[in-house]
Amino acid sequence: MNRMDAALLPAPGALDGVRVLDLSRVLAGPWCTQTLADLGADVIKVERPPSAGQRGGDDTRGWGPPFLPDDEGRDTEDAAYFLGANRNKRSVTIDLAHPEGQALVRRLLAQADVLVENFKVGDMARYGLDAATLTAEFPRLVYCSITGFGQTGPYRERAGYDYAIQGLGGLMSVTGERDDRPGGGPQKVGVAVADLFTGLYATVAILAALRHRDATGRGQVVDMALLDSQVAMLANLGANYLVTRQPPRRAGNAHQNIVPYQVFEVADGHLILAVGNDGQFERFCRVAGQPALARDERFATNAARVRHRDSLVALLEPVLRARRRDDWLAALEQAKVPAGPINDLAQVFADPQVQARGMTVAVAHPRRRRLELVASPIKLSATPPQVRRPPPLLGQHTDEVLEACGVDAAARERLRAAGVIGPV
Repeated sequence: MNRMDAALLPAPGALDGVRVLDLSRVLAGPWCTQTLADLGADVIKVERPPSAGQRGGDDTRGWGPPFLPDDEGRDTEDAAYFLGANRNKRSVTIDLAHPEGQALVRRLLAQADVLVENFKVGDMARYGLDAATLTAEFPRLVYCSITGFGQTGPYRERAGYDYAIQGLGGLMSVTGERDDRPGGGPQKVGVAVADLFTGLYATVAILAALRHRDATGRGQVVDMALLDSQVAMLANLGANYLVTRQPPRRAGNAHQNIVPYQVFEVADGHLILAVGNDGQFERFCRVAGQPALARDERFATNAARVRHRDSLVALLEPVLRARRRDDWLAALEQAKVPAGPINDLAQVFADPQVQARGMTVAVAHPRRRRLELVASPIKLSATPPQVRRPPPLLGQHTDEVLEACGVDAAARERLRAAGVIGPV
């Protein structure tokens, strides 16, 4: 290899040399493994082979429309949902219910550092692929299980879905307009935040377990639950309840602990005003032509403003409606008062700051010359995340991966004929 050829190869990532066997599907697990893959890990995604009447693979491959259009504009088989959580992975199709499929997983684990799965409690034990069995056989393995409710507790055998977890875990009790206002009532968050937070917490836990493994030579089991993550991400609202034993209620677009920190109507739409301290409030009042409000004892401190929230908001609403959004934003930025627009996604991806931060990335896909994806937000000075592979086709790398672990062509054909692995 000459120097020019070497320059074309991707630079090693922070997790270069770490191999992850990904038996997860849908979002929480794939979000975790995509993050590890972006950071350089070799992630092998194990998916169900197609069978009679079943397309096989991760469920989200079929969660469309929208589906990825090819270069001629025709829909392909993979939904945008799948593409958003599975880049940088290699796809292998293996039937885990078949004894020979289980044997293949063990062969792959002999070269792996991490296993991630999100089967219901007990399912992996039926296949002989549970944490106790595999960590005894592979003592350096980090085994991460992601479920709705964890491996212990009275709900452990229940299936867990993000929407239900948002309700059960309290998030919907504090999300949505106030009950006494039009449109009031519980509301889920617009994206599956319980899944996403669990995926990120799982990533952190796996990295901690790998650090421990490298120091001690021993892997460990990571037990992640959507409900646990949802409860943890209540953050200040959870702390509010534990201090007062008073459950917080829905506040619409307002903040529970800071005022004024909410959406306001302006002359030509809406804006977010996010006053975080008393100095900012004083500057806002000057910009708004209402300096006396900052001296009013009802509003002079944040604690006072929270106690007199409704009175202050009623005074501010007509003031804010008197000017256009961009006029307000320019004046507030000049005064260093936090504020912002409410963008749709077309405006988000056209925003110069989003573009400057490189929050989209393009990659060639087997079915499309140029596929644009949302980029990783992680910025590292020496080992930044990279997109080395597009989201894989179902079973695209089965032969490549199995050949590397000693399964020759004749053996693969026999396994295909038996339905243990999927077709090419």
